[in-house]
Amino acid sequence: MPGKRYLMAPGPTPVPPEVLAAGARPVLHHRGPDFRALMRRCLERLRLVCRTENDVLLYTASGSAAFESAVVNLLSPGSPVLAVSAGEFGERWVALATAYGADVHELRYAWGETPRAGDVRQRVEETSAEVAFLVHSETSTGVVADVQALAQAAHEAGALVVVDAVSSLGAVPLETDAWGLDVVVAGSQKALMTPPGLSLAVVSPAAWERAGRSTNPRFYFDWARMKTSLDSGTTPFTPAVSLVASLDAALELLLEEGLEAAFARHAALGRACRAGAKAMGLELFSPDEDRSAVVTAILTPPDVDARELVLSLRDRFGITVAGGHGDLAARLFRIGHIGYYDVFDVTTALAAVELLLAEKGVGIERGVAVARALEAYRETAHVAT
Repeated sequence: MPGKRYLMAPGPTPVPPEVLAAGARPVLHHRGPDFRALMRRCLERLRLVCRTENDVLLYTASGSAAFESAVVNLLSPGSPVLAVSAGEFGERWVALATAYGADVHELRYAWGETPRAGDVRQRVEETSAEVAFLVHSETSTGVVADVQALAQAAHEAGALVVVDAVSSLGAVPLETDAWGLDVVVAGSQKALMTPPGLSLAVVSPAAWERAGRSTNPRFYFDWARMKTSLDSGTTPFTPAVSLVASLDAALELLLEEGLEAAFARHAALGRACRAGAKAMGLELFSPDEDRSAVVTAILTPPDVDARELVLSLRDRFGITVAGGHGDLAARLFRIGHIGYYDVFDVTTALAAVELLLAEKGVGIERGVAVARALEAYRETAHVAT
């Protein structure tokens, strides 16, 4: 294993030194005034990043915990719901809602397809679903859905909207209030540039009203219990104090960069990665569009096992990329570029892929991937150099 490592998976993602340093400071007491000030500042910064005036609830747990909090607070046994699934994380909505006894209806697409608003409206109307569960950025495929259109369609048909924004928040535009999103869930470990271990749920007034009527049991994930404590700057249970400090530092960096600048940077990185892959003659699995700025999913040539490629990238070059899920495991690899990345991280990964494929006899002009990636990046005029 090489000494230098490059984390190029779609999560966890690299953490800036300033964020690591904030987490290494002496631990604060979670009931003291210093931590209360820290928590209040962190929550206000989260509202700015989420573009919301709604309540933001912060849990010490992975992103899937925020998923579960939405299910247990919004649903009762037998509640009719719609889960839109076009990949691994759409399937997670199905599994969670089913586990809590909801009447789960699915709108299922082939992996790699982009969900369509008209389909969502039709399925909500057909099923009388009261809640629609959506995925903004499906990291298993690289697809970033048009959540604004999907949410509008679901609302018009009478459903509340819950959005998985775990990998999209901070990377691509997400307008919680302007798009009328009732619940948004996310995690610390992706575009928010913080180690894993924190998750959040943004809760609208309509979602609060429904939560007051739901009958699913909950304790740790009880939104009302959490809100009562957060209103005073603390949490009902001992939080990951150092992670909150890290997240606060990461949010400061993101807001200093500016959300629009961060969105433009991610779009440019995605464009560079796709251009480099295509220059090698590889087929994209994720859509070739600027909205797919979170992770680039790439198919290997038919005679190259993606699982072996992923391991070789790690063992020979210290580059960690993600493999494919399920039936795609042998053909798909994914290069993440969300959070603390620049174009030279992307070209490093592309150069290593090019080298390994050339060694396997794939006809590739040496250096073409890096050259084309840099050209595509520079062609994005609004990206700072």
